[in-house]
Amino acid sequence: MTNEPFSDILKLTRAETLVTGGFTAGGPWALRFPTPKTIKFFAVLKGSCWVTLDGQEAIHFSAGDVGLLSAPLAFELASDPSLPPVDVMSLFSGAGRTDVQIGDGSEFAHIGGHVLLDPTSGRVLADVLPPWIHVQADRPEAVTFRWLLDRLAMERANDLPGAELAAAQLAQLLFIEILRAHLSQNSVEQTGWLRALADPGIVPAIRLMHADPARSWHLEDLAEACAMSRTTFAERFRTVAGVAPLAYLTNWRMRLAERALLEESRLPVASIATTVGYASESSFSNAFKRITGASPREFRNASHRPIVALTSPEAADG
Repeated sequence: MTNEPFSDILKLTRAETLVTGGFTAGGPWALRFPTPKTIKFFAVLKGSCWVTLDGQEAIHFSAGDVGLLSAPLAFELASDPSLPPVDVMSLFSGAGRTDVQIGDGSEFAHIGGHVLLDPTSGRVLADVLPPWIHVQADRPEAVTFRWLLDRLAMERANDLPGAELAAAQLAQLLFIEILRAHLSQNSVEQTGWLRALADPGIVPAIRLMHADPARSWHLEDLAEACAMSRTTFAERFRTVAGVAPLAYLTNWRMRLAERALLEESRLPVASIATTVGYASESSFSNAFKRITGASPREFRNASHRPIVALTSPEAADG
């Protein structure tokens, strides 16, 4: 592990961002998108539109705006939210079709995709994401977003060597920038590690735990790293992260253990226990079952499959 918790967690969850489609439009138009099976992102490359999530008011999107939807909500994109929408799947019905044009396509351009997560460890990220993130083009990060979106559009429009891989890497950077933009907002309301990483007061302690999860950390060590008393540090950590500091450490150890149990099928449980800071297999097994609901061996036996992403999205839903 590193002392950069955000990267650690993204690597643990195997977050993979894929661009799956896009469309251009001219004149009046309205499209309805189905409830996504994965985390959905989309961006406006040109023009503007209205975005309406089921049960919510329409939101105006301008060129450079990006949305990230983690809630299971169908939604509509439209030039006018009062227009009756067309089912987007009917437009992308052709085999392998990932781009369509509505009208003369001169006024609006959109690109969309999915974020796939590991079915086991992915919940570490999925459970703390807000249902909806809207990053507007007038944010301070706009220059970075604009560059990424322009490069994505270029890679998709030109048959350049390595275009598929380049687009995937750019999409991954876009996802990271969306999360960074969200973290930089002072309005992060949820508790959990995502909010904790936005709190400079306790981040030093989280970095220490990620850099050496097997170490027997004491509250005094972590509080000292944050230049706080034990009591002040413990209260602040619990308020922000939603759990006590050492409970956070235990949870992170169990996530690392889950990955080891899946990836290292022949590695003895006792060896995994040592790598995550437990002196005996029995103490590790007790902690693992308390956190996950299954013993290490039960977890490993129930997971005789390769680690794969969540249900692959149809490439045709834009």
